[in-house]
Amino acid sequence: MSELERAAELIDGAGALLVCAGAGMGVDSGLPDFRGDEGFWKAYPPYERLGVSFVELADPRHFAEDPELAWGFYGHRLALYRATVPHEGFRILRSWGSRKPGGVRAFTSNVDGQFQKAGYLDVTEAHGSIHHLQCFARCTGEIWPSDGVDVPIDEDTMRAAAPLPSCPRCGGLARPNILMFGDYDWLGQRSQSQLDELTAWRRAHRDLVVVELGAGQAVPTVRRYSELASAATGALVRINPREPRIRHDRGVSLASNGLETLEALDALLG
Repeated sequence: MSELERAAELIDGAGALLVCAGAGMGVDSGLPDFRGDEGFWKAYPPYERLGVSFVELADPRHFAEDPELAWGFYGHRLALYRATVPHEGFRILRSWGSRKPGGVRAFTSNVDGQFQKAGYLDVTEAHGSIHHLQCFARCTGEIWPSDGVDVPIDEDTMRAAAPLPSCPRCGGLARPNILMFGDYDWLGQRSQSQLDELTAWRRAHRDLVVVELGAGQAVPTVRRYSELASAATGALVRINPREPRIRHDRGVSLASNGLETLEALDALLG
């Protein structure tokens, strides 16, 4: 039996489906791959000219020191994610889950909202969402949707133009409700509530299978959760063209791209 057939057998025999997705999940939808500075600069040439890396930009201090720079980056991403159409793999996974008694849920480190756009009702966003905002000064613990917020960007300089998003309570600067690097001011209660619901669901469905896609080791949030969720059964299918190995071989490793692998599995599952 091939590894692909083993994976199809695991998925077919499960009572519930948990999809765990990292940044690689969006590549087949045309979203940029921020892996390393070269990938980031290919997506955002102005930052290469400035010599600014993704890690340096994804730092909350810029909202205090240079908010136009900060919102230039996050405002551009907000518009990009709004315009992106989720690839066919999202539908395939959701269709598998719809046939399971326990249904399907998603756990992701992505902040792009693509699962919700693809029709998923239960999504745990471990690092928050660009589609929600919080007060930069934390005058309130509230988190609110970014619906209706548009940030004009000069794409030559990647700087935002006024007026920048603001807090409806104090009128000060707002920021995305995203966990950034070295971020001590992120309001995590929305993500924690999602995680609590997922934990309760997972404990009620011991016969679940975990399908992990596009989750690397550089930021291992998703890999760790998928291994935790599948620890009791070993029912983990890891799809990753660069880093497919599973510790102690507890599951099935598929060293291939996400969408093409999902399509091949879907053909086997009928």
